[in-house]
Amino acid sequence: MNESIRTPASHETTTLAPDAAYGTARNGDTRAGDRPAGGVVPSESHRPAGHPPVKNGRIGVLIVNLGTPDGTDAESVKKYLKEFLSDRRVIEETGLIWKLVLNGIILRTRPAQKGRDYEKIWNTEKNESPLKTITRSQSDLLAAALAPVDGRLLVDWAMRYGNPSIESRLAALQAEGCDRILVVPLYPQYAAATTATVCDETFRALMRMRWQPTLRVAHPWYDDPVYIDALARSIEAELAKLSFVPDVLIASFHGIPKEYFDKGDPYYCHCAKTHRLLRARLGMDEDRFRLTFQSRFGRAEWLQPYTDMTVKALAESGVKNLAVVTPGFTSDCLETLEEIAGENAEIFHHGGGENFAALPCLNDSPAGMDVIRNVVLRELKGWVDG
Repeated sequence: MNESIRTPASHETTTLAPDAAYGTARNGDTRAGDRPAGGVVPSESHRPAGHPPVKNGRIGVLIVNLGTPDGTDAESVKKYLKEFLSDRRVIEETGLIWKLVLNGIILRTRPAQKGRDYEKIWNTEKNESPLKTITRSQSDLLAAALAPVDGRLLVDWAMRYGNPSIESRLAALQAEGCDRILVVPLYPQYAAATTATVCDETFRALMRMRWQPTLRVAHPWYDDPVYIDALARSIEAELAKLSFVPDVLIASFHGIPKEYFDKGDPYYCHCAKTHRLLRARLGMDEDRFRLTFQSRFGRAEWLQPYTDMTVKALAESGVKNLAVVTPGFTSDCLETLEEIAGENAEIFHHGGGENFAALPCLNDSPAGMDVIRNVVLRELKGWVDG
């Protein structure tokens, strides 16, 4: 998939003359610190014959989300699942048994089922998943927000699995003259299976580049005041729209195997701190605002308490009104729109519950964009003033 880079409207892309390789600045001015001894800039005659035009001096921002299949058909979902489940950051035990299970069972049975799940939430107008629609919009809005800050900035977006790939968008940014790039994994809480694998793929792409751009990776923002406040304001606004008052509010985060946490992954601690700060900001006690983990896969123990089991237990205990928020997701996706709003709503109603609400993610809302812009400007310090 070929996506255009988001360029601030106030800035035109400039193709630099070959003198840029010797230190000619973006506007034709010579940077004194880059001049050869004596302050003389080499003339064109000193260039190798056939020297190509060079673009440089720009700064790229690449936001990266998890990924999505290109379609809801079984073949597209199979391709996506194979890439995702073959990642050793996601499934660490990748021996012969796992390969037999993956290729002999999972990739034969799950693609059609998952395809039907995707069909329930698919953006039929654009023929893509909501995750892709929202991430593209976040990129467009971020470019517009950064335009007044620095005309050198270019914003683009990629998916860790599926299209557009990280490698293709890094190459596109470099081709537009970005010799410095900030990569922003769109995960507020760090996990090896999310943030680290974005870095892995980024570094693999850089290994194949002769002229590597200077790279920064955004630090997670699980306890950033702007993020906590945006979540709280969004939750309060969404709760005010409901026709009922929830007896309990659940903060559901994507889970990871407990073994990963035992090995040193900080993910649980990041989620717990987000929940604690958000609970304090909302003025709720621990019984009213619960922390849970969803989307477990396989037979191994994952982080607990599990979202689906908590929803079931609450319904069976007499809770009639329940709302769920998913603070770890920057964009609504299959896990929020189908798993929470669909599967867990059904679990709650079957258990005796009456009113259920899945609150939307921050997505590309003004509050959500405030968070992403804040993270980007924080990480660009020293490269960009503003």
